[in-house]
Amino acid sequence: MKRLKMMAMALMMGASALAQVPAYLDDSQPLEVRVQDALSRMTTHEKIQLLHAQSKFTSAGVPRLGIRQLNMDDGPHGVREELEWNTWKPARWTNDSVVAFPSLTCLAATWNPELSAVYGNAVSEEFAFRGKDVMLGPGVNMARTPLNGRNFEYMGEDPYLAGHMIVPYIRSAQANGVACCLKHFALNNQEIDRFAVNVNVDERTLHEIYLPAFKAAVQEGGVWTVMPSYPLWNGIHCCQNDSLLNGILKRDWGFDGATISDWGGTTDTWQAATGGLDIEMGTFTDGKVKEAEFGYDDYYLADKFEKLIDEGKIPMSVLDDKATRVLRTIFRTSMNRQKVIGSLCSEAHYDACLRIGEEGIVLLKNAEDMLPLDFNRYERILVVGENAVRSLTKGGGSSELKTLHDWSPLESLQKRFGAKIDYAQGYSSGRAMYDKVDPVDPALSRQLKAEALEKARQADLILFIGGMNKNCRQDCENSDRENYHLSFGQDELIQELAAIQKNIIVCTFGGNAFATPWIDEVKGFVHAWYLGSMAGEALVRVLDGTVNPSGKLPVTFARRLEDYPFMEYGAEAYPGVNKQVYYKEGIFMGYRHFDTRKVKPQFPFGYGLSYTTFEYGKSRLSSKTLSDGKIVLSVDITNTGNRAGKETVQLYIGQRKPSEVRPVKELKAFEKVELQPGETRTVEFSIDRSMLSFFSAKSHDWVVEPGRFDAYVCASSADVRGQADFRVE
Repeated sequence: MKRLKMMAMALMMGASALAQVPAYLDDSQPLEVRVQDALSRMTTHEKIQLLHAQSKFTSAGVPRLGIRQLNMDDGPHGVREELEWNTWKPARWTNDSVVAFPSLTCLAATWNPELSAVYGNAVSEEFAFRGKDVMLGPGVNMARTPLNGRNFEYMGEDPYLAGHMIVPYIRSAQANGVACCLKHFALNNQEIDRFAVNVNVDERTLHEIYLPAFKAAVQEGGVWTVMPSYPLWNGIHCCQNDSLLNGILKRDWGFDGATISDWGGTTDTWQAATGGLDIEMGTFTDGKVKEAEFGYDDYYLADKFEKLIDEGKIPMSVLDDKATRVLRTIFRTSMNRQKVIGSLCSEAHYDACLRIGEEGIVLLKNAEDMLPLDFNRYERILVVGENAVRSLTKGGGSSELKTLHDWSPLESLQKRFGAKIDYAQGYSSGRAMYDKVDPVDPALSRQLKAEALEKARQADLILFIGGMNKNCRQDCENSDRENYHLSFGQDELIQELAAIQKNIIVCTFGGNAFATPWIDEVKGFVHAWYLGSMAGEALVRVLDGTVNPSGKLPVTFARRLEDYPFMEYGAEAYPGVNKQVYYKEGIFMGYRHFDTRKVKPQFPFGYGLSYTTFEYGKSRLSSKTLSDGKIVLSVDITNTGNRAGKETVQLYIGQRKPSEVRPVKELKAFEKVELQPGETRTVEFSIDRSMLSFFSAKSHDWVVEPGRFDAYVCASSADVRGQADFRVE
C-alpha cells in the first residue's frame, strides 16, 4: 500500500511538472507563442549569440534554455561532406557519403513540377539523416550569361520556369523539417568580381527578370531562410542591403524567416544590423578560434552589435526582430518534433536521382532517326571522352559531394554490352581544382587524341561523351568560363572523329550553353547537364530507348557568344569595368532577346526532341474578352508516333501595342503530358490578368493595359504550334 501511495504521488508530481513546461518547449502551442515566450526569457547577450556563427557551419542556440543550435550544410544537389568544426578541411568521417542528385539545371530541364517535389523530399531526407537543419540552397538566379560558372546550380534563364519549378522543391523539403535557404538573393549572375562588383540594373528589369523566381519561392513556396548574395546593389552589399532585405523581401513580400549571409559576405556592423541580415556566417574567412586574431565574438553581428544595443544607438526592437526570425527557424527545424529521421543512400533516393536525370536529358539532334541506338547493329563501338569515366560530382566549389556510388557512362555501357565497347579518353582536363586551372601536358593531349583517332578507324559507331566539368573556369564557383567553346580541344577532336566515322553521337555534360561548330557533322546530339550518382544509367537508358527523352532546354543555345544580348554592350555589360556592371540589355535577356530581335539561336529555349512525334490541334479560347475573371485556352495534343512519350506544352503571351516596350512573347504557363501512341489529351491553361502585366517604369508598379493580346501555344519559344488572340477590357 505504501508503495502504491508513493507511485501515486510520483505520478501527481509528474503531472504537475508537465503543467509547468514553458510554452516555448510545448510543441502543441502555436509557433508565435513559442517564439515570443522564448524571446522573453533571453538576455541581450543570448539574443546576440543567435545571430552569428559558432563554427564553420553552425550557429548557436541557447543552452541555458534548452534551445538548440542550427546545423547547416551546403546543397542543393546533396549534403556536403562533413568538415572540421572550424576549418575547410574534411573531417574524414566514414559515414557521410551521400547520393549526388542531378543539378538544378537538369531539374529545370524536366519541366516537371512533380519531379521537383520528389527531388526536394529525397534530398531533404538525406540532410535530416545527417543531422542538418538548414540546406544552403536551392538557387534561382537567372542565367544572364552562359559564361557564369555557377549557372549549373540555378534553373535557367526564365523567371516563370524557375519560380514554378522551385516551389514544389521547397514545400516538399520543408515538410520534412529541413529549411531551404534560398540563394543567392539577388543579382548573383557572374562569379568574376563577385565580392566587389556593383550591379546597375533598372527597376523594371529587376522586378520582371531577376526577382520573380525569388518572390514565388517566398510567397508560394513559403521558404524559411534566404541567403543574400555577394555583389553590391546600389553601392551596398546585398548581404546587408536595407532596400533589398528589409524593403523588398520582408516588407513587400512578407517573408517571416531568417536571412543567412553567404560565407564572407558581411562587411559592416551598422549596415548588417540595420540592413536586414539575421545570421552572419563565414566572416574573416576561416572564422578563427578564440585565441586567434579573430574569433566568433569579433563578427559584425556579435560584440560590436551588442555594444551598439547597450549604448542605445540601435533600438532593442531591431535585435528582437532578428532573434525572433532565428527562433522561428529553430522551432521549425532543430526543435521540430515532426522533423523526419530521414535516410541516406536509400534505394528510393537512387531511384529519384535516376528519374530526374532521365527526364532532364535533352535530345537536340537526331539525324536519320539514328537514336535510339540499336546496339546489336554495331560490332565495334568506341566511346571517346573524359566524361565517360570522370566523376562529375567532384569539384564545382561548395556543391562538391562525397558520394557512396557514382555510375559512369562507360561502366553502364560495358555492363550492358560488354566486349563490343572500347574506350579512348581523347583529351584530359586535369584535376578538379577550385581556385586555379590544373595545366595539362601538351604531349599527353596529343597522345590521347592520336589514340582516339586510331581507334576510331576500327569502329563502326562512336559515342563521344564530353562537355564541361567542375574545374576552375568551367562550371565552378568563384570563376567564370573563359570562352563559349568546349575546352580541352574537344571541338577539334569531335570534327576529326566525324571525318573518320559518320556514325557519331555526341553526348555532353555541363550546366551552360556552348558553341557547337561540329553540329552539322554528327548524327546525334544529347545534352545531359549533371546527372549525379546515376549519370551513366540515366544516359544509357535514353540512348538505348529504354527511356524516351522528354527534356526541354531551360536556356537558349546561341550559335556564337556574340549573339547573346549582353554582348552588344561590351565590357560594361559583362564582366564590368572598375567594379561596375550594367545590365544594359534590360528585360531582353535570353529568349526574349532572340525572339524580339529576330536572332536565330542554335537551339531555342524550351526546345527538345523525342523518339515519338506530337501533333497540336487548334487553340481554342473560352472567350475572346478578359475582364476581371479568367479565360481558358484549350488545345488537343496527340501522340502520332509509335512510342509512349511526354511533351511539354508551353504557353507564351504577347501584347500587341503596349505603351512601353515589351518582348514579343513571354512564358506564362506550361504543362507536361504523357501520351501513349495514338492517344489525345486536352491541355487547358487558365489566363488571368496577372499573366498579362508588366512592371511600368512610369508608375513603378505592375500594370495591365487594355488592348489586344496574343496567346501562343508552343513546343519551344521558336516553335509556335497555335495562336489565339483576345481583348482585355
